Amino acid sequence: MIKNLFDNENAIFMGAKRSPDDCAIGIFGVNYDGTCSFKPGARFGPEAIRQVSSCLETYCPNLNKDLEDIMYVDFGSIQIDKNDSKSVIESVKSATNFLINKRLSPIMLGGEHSITRGAVEALVKKYPDLVLVQLDAHADLRESYKGNKHSHACAMKRCLEVLPEKKIFQVGIRSGTKEEFQIMHKNNQLVNFYPGGNAQDLKQALLPYSQSPIYLTIDLDWFDPSLLAGTGTPEPGGFFWNDFEEILKILKDFKIVASDIVELSPEIDKSGVSSIVAAKVLRSLILSLENMQ
Repeated sequence: MIKNLFDNENAIFMGAKRSPDDCAIGIFGVNYDGTCSFKPGARFGPEAIRQVSSCLETYCPNLNKDLEDIMYVDFGSIQIDKNDSKSVIESVKSATNFLINKRLSPIMLGGEHSITRGAVEALVKKYPDLVLVQLDAHADLRESYKGNKHSHACAMKRCLEVLPEKKIFQVGIRSGTKEEFQIMHKNNQLVNFYPGGNAQDLKQALLPYSQSPIYLTIDLDWFDPSLLAGTGTPEPGGFFWNDFEEILKILKDFKIVASDIVELSPEIDKSGVSSIVAAKVLRSLILSLENMQ
């Protein structure tokens, strides 16, 4: 089954196992950017994160945790048909189901944001009260984009269609159509958070869902382009590492059951800094999901 789903012949994330035995967290990549609306290259994101991860320390002082104390598996990237956006989402769903059946908390590496729908659709079978928390520069609430309803510009719209509770909290959105912002305000799903601020509004929004499972989706264009330039649709006015740690400080008191990191386009940033930031985000996620085991 693993051979049919995953290609694990390339790099591996720091300290990860190739076998799921005794592991609590499972990582897999999706090398796909077929609906990219500006600069392509997110298909190289998963491999770049793995390749640079060896430059990081295993210990995170902010979380006071060490990867050496956790068992996690990196399955590699899934086998996909890159010419069919709908089938890619179905492949993501199958891979996520595989991890769930192995009793692993999934962390998915993109690739572009359209893939999130597949993971969410698989997870709601186990967690019908799943809540989605989105860190992103863009609303991603369009019905379709350039004739494709599975575009990355429609990612959250597609996720809402399969979330039974229709509950999403969008943090840091600073770009979208007038209609998208009207939807976010009408449904009270746009969370106020500004660079250098605290995340108390997110905490207040999540308090009624203190026992609910949370899927955390991180589009790396949430970060400011001056920190993370390697993304296909950069937006000025973004966030920095301390802001991300502020979000994690809030979320540690809630139940994150799965996550993804999407939209890293490493070749845009020749310095490699963007890939290192993404790898550090992954380290933080592994350490954060470990709380849930």
